[in-house]
Amino acid sequence: MIQPSILYGFFLAWVLVLYWLLPGKQTKLWVMLVSSLVFYASLQAQYVPLMLVLVGLNYGIGKVLGTPLDWRIPNEAWQYAQDDWNRKRTRLLWLGIAANGLLLLGFKYFLPTLLAFGLDDWATGPAASWLMPWGLSFFTFECIAYLVDVYRGSPACDRLLEFSAYKLFFPKLISGPITRFHSFASQLKGGIKVPPLSQNVEGLWLIASGAVKKLLIADHIGLLVNLSAGSLPRAGSGDIWLLTFAYGLQLYLDFSGYVDVARGSAMLLGFNLPQNFNFPYFSTSIADFWRRWHMTLGDWLRNYLYFPLGGSRSGLVRTCINLMLVMLVAGVWHGDRWGFIVWGAIHGTALIIHRLSVAVGERSKLFTAFWESIPGVILAWVLTQLVVFFSWIFFRLPNLNDAGLALRHLFGHSADIQFAQKVYFESFGLNRPQLSLLLGAVVAVMGIGYAVQGLKLELSWPIKVLLLPLCFFLAWVLAPAEASPYIYFDF
Repeated sequence: MIQPSILYGFFLAWVLVLYWLLPGKQTKLWVMLVSSLVFYASLQAQYVPLMLVLVGLNYGIGKVLGTPLDWRIPNEAWQYAQDDWNRKRTRLLWLGIAANGLLLLGFKYFLPTLLAFGLDDWATGPAASWLMPWGLSFFTFECIAYLVDVYRGSPACDRLLEFSAYKLFFPKLISGPITRFHSFASQLKGGIKVPPLSQNVEGLWLIASGAVKKLLIADHIGLLVNLSAGSLPRAGSGDIWLLTFAYGLQLYLDFSGYVDVARGSAMLLGFNLPQNFNFPYFSTSIADFWRRWHMTLGDWLRNYLYFPLGGSRSGLVRTCINLMLVMLVAGVWHGDRWGFIVWGAIHGTALIIHRLSVAVGERSKLFTAFWESIPGVILAWVLTQLVVFFSWIFFRLPNLNDAGLALRHLFGHSADIQFAQKVYFESFGLNRPQLSLLLGAVVAVMGIGYAVQGLKLELSWPIKVLLLPLCFFLAWVLAPAEASPYIYFDF
């Protein structure tokens, strides 16, 4: 049951009927929990027990971390008891982080490595996706964030049902957005109330937008990307540039489409999930890109890795080291191929260069004035997007042999005569310039959306109601015969 799909639509409709008809907050939480288990069981039933064990483990550790000292301790022993309890809490926190981290590393890296010895079909074939519990990366990151927040002083969750409903909440379970517990729990304090009509329309509009992004655009671009990557040795320089550009668009539309469906589904249930994208391809610096791309992951990396490492508080050199370490961790999180490490290193290097340029700008008004001028802003946007899209080569081709081949053929290489015939004409009935124009049109539409947001303009909810059937109809009729799984399901 993958969203968006007809089956998911029926599932969501039944959940909404039960959820809003049955009275009481506790009952609604049970509906959320059971429906989430049904949703996950439809994908990987074998891992439902594992997810439940993880929920119980993190709930229990959080409860202990949030337990205050006994107020009846005599004053003369209070300081000693406080220091002892703080040491125990620190060890317990590290135990919780290690348990979550090692489980993720075990499924994502160690198990595939072990199976690779003599079991290549299991390690690289269709069974490989069966071995990795979907959503485990996002699940463990949320658990680590919860434990750290409680350790830092936020209240621990008192009820296992509430914590379970949060952790297994089906709209965000597989690919986020990464949602912190206390943000979610704050929406429960006032009770679960029926959303107003405008919020229901906005939820449906997000689901429709996600369906259009995913089924109508990203999956069609994905056909071009997969065919081009599958024929990489025959591709020319122009073909590789087009592949890189197309993949960047596919990844953004695919992932942001998923998040739109997740946020829309949650909105219909009375919850607001955090935004995860804000037109990242219109960023004018790599730092701004990471404030707009996969925003909840960027927030997690800042709060639970960059700041604990010292952030920018310990001088310029240490700041640069911290930036590189954070981005290397981000690369490792995405996969066990060297290409992901290179991708992280590219972004780390770009962030360091940006940080150094900021330091220079603080001493040179002329330098700052140039980058704030119209030519400077345009140049900054071009350089930022060149870095971002260049790094996508290693993201799409994490095997360094494939990425190396693409890099060697980036300039001055002619394509095999059969490449255009097989990839462009037979599959799409178009040539490369025509496909480039279509992708350019997608970017133009994104640009219009960015301009509309900047002007703070928005469609009224009655207009959205009129457009909803059209969006769903187009996504259903014009989608490829077989929908592709979400790219971030692999991470």
